[in-house]
Amino acid sequence: MARPLTGPAALRPDCSQCFALCCTAFGFTRSADFAIDKPPATPCPNLAGDFSCTIHDRLRPRGFAGCTGFDCFGAGQAVSQGLFHGTSWRESPETAADMFAAFRVLRQLHEMLWHLTQAEAKAYSPETADDVHCLAARVREVAEGNLEEVLAADVGTLHGQVGEALRWVSEEVRAGYFCDGWPGDGMRNTPLAPVADLAGANLRGLALCGADLRGACLIAADLRGTDLTAVDLLGADLRDARLDGADLTHALFLTQPQISAARGSASTQLPSWLERPGHWSPAQPTRSPAHPAEAP
Repeated sequence: MARPLTGPAALRPDCSQCFALCCTAFGFTRSADFAIDKPPATPCPNLAGDFSCTIHDRLRPRGFAGCTGFDCFGAGQAVSQGLFHGTSWRESPETAADMFAAFRVLRQLHEMLWHLTQAEAKAYSPETADDVHCLAARVREVAEGNLEEVLAADVGTLHGQVGEALRWVSEEVRAGYFCDGWPGDGMRNTPLAPVADLAGANLRGLALCGADLRGACLIAADLRGTDLTAVDLLGADLRDARLDGADLTHALFLTQPQISAARGSASTQLPSWLERPGHWSPAQPTRSPAHPAEAP
C-alpha cells in the first residue's frame, strides 16, 4: 500500500501509530546515553504492553538520554500502519524480523528526505534545486514501495547521492559568507572544518557564519551566543553542547535529535520546524518565528 510522503507530518514521528519500533529494532550499549545493554531486535525492559514507555517522563534522570535524542522521521508509523497494516509484531511474531529490518531502512530513507526538503528550499540556483527535487522523488519512490522493495533498497548508493547533493547546496549557501576556518585566538591548531574535533571547545560569542562543520565533534562545546547562520551541521555531534543565546535559525541540515541532545534555553533561536526540548526551558515559547520556506 502506498504511503504518500507529502507534507511535514509524514516526516515527523507519531508514536501513537507505531509499535515501539525504536525500542525494539535497535540495540544499544551501556554508556552515558544508555543505562543498560540491549541487543537489537529485542524489546526494551521499560516497554509497556501498550507500546508506551514506562519511564518516558524521566528518561534522562534514569540514564536514557539517548532515547530523548532519537527521531525516526516518521518511519515508525509508516512501517507499523503502512507496510504492516496495523498488525504488531506482538500479534504476529513471525513478522518481527521483517518489520524491524524495514524500520531500519525506512528510518534512513526518511532522514534523507528530511534533509533533501531543506536542501531544495535553500538551494540558490534553479538547476541545483531541480536536481535535489528529482533526487528526492527517487528516494520517495523507494520509501513508498512495498515491503519487498523497501528491504531490497540500495540504501548505500542513495546515501552517497544524497550526501553529494547536500554538499552542493551547502557550498552554494556558504559561498556568500566569509569564514577563515579558525575559531579564534588560542585554538589555532583546531580548524573549523568537516569532522573537526571541537569537543569542549570555547566558541562562545563567535560569528561562525558559513563554516563547514559537517560531521564535527562538538560534544560539550561552548556555543553560547554564537551566530550559526549557514553553518553546515550535517551529522555534527552536539551532545551536551551549550546553545544558550545561539542563533541556529538558518543553520544547515539541523535535525531534532541534534537539538534534543544539546543543552539550550529560551534564548536559543531555532528554526520554526524544530521543537525546543522539554529539558531546556519548558515555560518558554517552543518555536522561533516561522520561516515556512524552510519547513520540511
